[in-house]
Amino acid sequence: MSTQIPNQTDESSETEPDAEAGSKGDERRAEKRRRAAEERERRQAEEAERAAADEETVELKVFRYDPEVEGKQDPRFDTFHVPFTKGMTVLDALMYSRDNYDSSLTFRHSCRQAVCGSDAMFVNGGQKLACKTQIVDLDQPIRVEPLPHAEVTKDLVVDMEHFYEQMEAVEPYFQTTEYPEGELEEQRQTRENREKVKMSTRCIWCAACMSSCNIAAGDNEYLGPAAINKAYRFAMDEREGEDIKQKRLEIIEQEHGVWRCQTQFSCTEVCPKDIPLTEHIQELKREAVKNNLKFW
Repeated sequence: MSTQIPNQTDESSETEPDAEAGSKGDERRAEKRRRAAEERERRQAEEAERAAADEETVELKVFRYDPEVEGKQDPRFDTFHVPFTKGMTVLDALMYSRDNYDSSLTFRHSCRQAVCGSDAMFVNGGQKLACKTQIVDLDQPIRVEPLPHAEVTKDLVVDMEHFYEQMEAVEPYFQTTEYPEGELEEQRQTRENREKVKMSTRCIWCAACMSSCNIAAGDNEYLGPAAINKAYRFAMDEREGEDIKQKRLEIIEQEHGVWRCQTQFSCTEVCPKDIPLTEHIQELKREAVKNNLKFW
């Protein structure tokens, strides 16, 4: 027994230092890994801060008004800083502001392809389609307001009822009393006539032209450039016939029709579809004069 006890003691004295050394080594390696992880996190945080500092932003000053909410009934401008991305439009910036900063921000939009006409706004002092207007083409801060000369419903939304009433007043749809002889024969239009009315068919009912017109601002009964352009589109369509054209001319040559236009070209300048509105109005004036000429 005396010989075995010392042997056991010797074994323990040899193994314990090795275990202790292994434990300390593991601790050192774990500490090293922890420090390396902390260093990586520190560098990533610094890079994120530098990226945020270097990020290009767009400054928007947006008109705000809400008659139904106390404290928002006085018009004001709110400022939003939006991260810039290549190809960004005013509508993109507004949507980002609404989705990330203030969900109560209200404006109309639909197709985002300059076809629906719902997002016409007053951007940096001019009527524009928000979905078509590139941020890079504008000076900052970008000031976004509702269309002038229209009642503001909320924020950038205006009441379009009067505009639609003026459009409907010219009966903006195809009419005819002359039909082809064959039951299945279509009503043909010459290429020349199609070219004549082609530009007028591009109207998207955005009301930008109506908003820019000083005459429409002072005369609530004036048909306005959009409605007169729509009358032009059908009055000059050879398929409707002379009797229907006569009816349309009677509509547009009234006191608050084509003769109220003062040829300022403001409507033509702001039209997002490049329709020569003023030119069409002047041509209808000539047609109205010829229609009233009497030779006897």
